[in-house]
Amino acid sequence: MNYLKQHLAALRLLLVMTVVTGIGYPLAVTAVAQLPGLKSRADGSLISVGGKTVGSKLLGQAFTDSGGNALVQYFQSRPSAAGAGYDPTASSASNLGPESIVDVLPNPKTKDDSGTQRLLTLVCSRSKAVGALEGVDGMRPYCTPDGVGAVLAVLYAGPGYAGTVIHVVSVNEACPAVPFLTSYKGVKVECGTFGEDYSRGQVVPIRGSSTGTPAVPADAVTASGSGLDPQISPAYAKLQVGRVAKARGANDQQVQALIATYTTGRGLGFLGEPSVNVLELNLALDRHYPHHP
Repeated sequence: MNYLKQHLAALRLLLVMTVVTGIGYPLAVTAVAQLPGLKSRADGSLISVGGKTVGSKLLGQAFTDSGGNALVQYFQSRPSAAGAGYDPTASSASNLGPESIVDVLPNPKTKDDSGTQRLLTLVCSRSKAVGALEGVDGMRPYCTPDGVGAVLAVLYAGPGYAGTVIHVVSVNEACPAVPFLTSYKGVKVECGTFGEDYSRGQVVPIRGSSTGTPAVPADAVTASGSGLDPQISPAYAKLQVGRVAKARGANDQQVQALIATYTTGRGLGFLGEPSVNVLELNLALDRHYPHHP
């Protein structure tokens, strides 16, 4: 009899806790989330235009055509490493660090093999592309003019890195490319060959002639930790003003005024950096200065 009472008590407790935690608590949280001031955020801060949802002010998105090319009439977002880009179900960083500088070269015998770009070449290629889009110099330190990491593998005659230099390879420039340097320490620089093992060599990044602050800001060439950032820096927004204004038949001052409207300052006055919400800015441009192809 005591055995049956214990099981009935356990069953009653299970039913009570199911109602409280499985039904009551979720309904209470949902109700609180619908209060004024909380509803928009709880519902995802979605933005609708003409009754159609076009995005969320909390999530970044691409402003490109079907081929992945930037739409010149829109401000471009920060790069994303979340899935195929800005995928909330695959929020992540690239997990590539400062020492990620030697690419995996493409296999010339495999169709459509483009190799694997490490962080340095990703930054260099993005900077080159942004520079071309915005009409500025996209060069930055440790990048070749072709937009890959300027990295050499230097092999020595002696053990380790002792003795004279006998062989130098630009490891991120696949043959038959012409290396960005003609020679290093008196030895001709050769292009890289797929499958060759250069691990015995000393990895030497070359800073190059680029000096000062690059024209292309850092957030234009690096993905955020989440891959979902909806904002860009005011510096990156300023870089895009001329292109966007020209595409929309507006002047720079008009576009800069909209940037100021959608720029938020540091949290609590000292946390983080000022930022510009790209989606809100682009929608404001559509309202005030429609693009006519």
